[in-house]
Amino acid sequence: MSYSSPLLQRPGASEIQDATLIDAVGIAWHYGDPLVEQRSVETGSAIVDRSQRRVIKVAGPEAATFLNNLLSQKLDDVSSGFHAGALDLDIQGHVLHQIDLSRVEDAFYLDVPAAQFDSLLSFLTKMIFWSQVTVEEADLAVVTVLGGELPAPADAVHSREVVWRGPHRTDHLIPRSRLAEAVAELEAAGGTLVGLMAFTAERVRALEPELAADLDDKAIAHEVPHWIRRSQGPAFVHLDKGCYRGQETVARVENLGRSPRLLVMLYLDGSAPNRPAIGDEVTLGGRRVGRLGTIVDDCDYGPIALALIKRSALTGGTLTIGDVAASVEEDSLPTDEGSKAGRAAVEKLRGR
Repeated sequence: MSYSSPLLQRPGASEIQDATLIDAVGIAWHYGDPLVEQRSVETGSAIVDRSQRRVIKVAGPEAATFLNNLLSQKLDDVSSGFHAGALDLDIQGHVLHQIDLSRVEDAFYLDVPAAQFDSLLSFLTKMIFWSQVTVEEADLAVVTVLGGELPAPADAVHSREVVWRGPHRTDHLIPRSRLAEAVAELEAAGGTLVGLMAFTAERVRALEPELAADLDDKAIAHEVPHWIRRSQGPAFVHLDKGCYRGQETVARVENLGRSPRLLVMLYLDGSAPNRPAIGDEVTLGGRRVGRLGTIVDDCDYGPIALALIKRSALTGGTLTIGDVAASVEEDSLPTDEGSKAGRAAVEKLRGR
């Protein structure tokens, strides 16, 4: 049975109308005036129902070590209240699962898009072996507040301030049975309920991909440069930790080379008669150079999108998706992808 949020009963609530790879089933895409809803992020506190996401609870005395051995995030020494992203990679370093993760006392809560839930739960369960952990679904809903701060709902199991490139963001994990009451409490504190479209516009501007929509089965972590931890802030990939599946690819790219593609933001020609779709080819001079991801109408910039583009195509020229012209947001190009210690060593040896 497909999920349907109780907030879909609100006046004006409308689900996304077209088939999409964006994780949006069962919640409101908007509540009648999507571009005005986006403005509330700038002018106040926007409340976003993201209860379509599903949550896994990993608990027990060895939970931190268990997850540390499986995921790209360093978790063996984190304390209660820690929050960051994490990835599950295959042996070649391709991204299989994209996770938002929080520690609350001796438990970890992992929330993922609905389509990733079953496979991640199965993988974690199969990897328990003799570890002193339990892995189970937590019947929690994610509610996000963007812009101004609001007091946490009384029923929140956990509230986390998310470090990302977008506006101030707090995610609340709420028992599903109390979702409507928690949102009403946030509204009473001055918040405005907005649809997922407003969150998606901020996500695109913040260069935050969603796995199914924005990446493909060949995607590696370095194609999203800010996923790699280069400072004290949390990121999805910690470069200073022990073995996990796919680490060899992460280390090789970090020390010797660069990813063949980069995730960038595109401005799309809004006057084109037809809107492209997620997964469409991005071309340069008739040559395929990338893949289009999430597309959304932004209240300031019109249609914008994420795309995975070959580095060689980012140096100039007009990109097209079918009949739609596109240009790269220059600020979405990375300025620092870290020093390549391994490459420097190789060059030094060659120079001898």
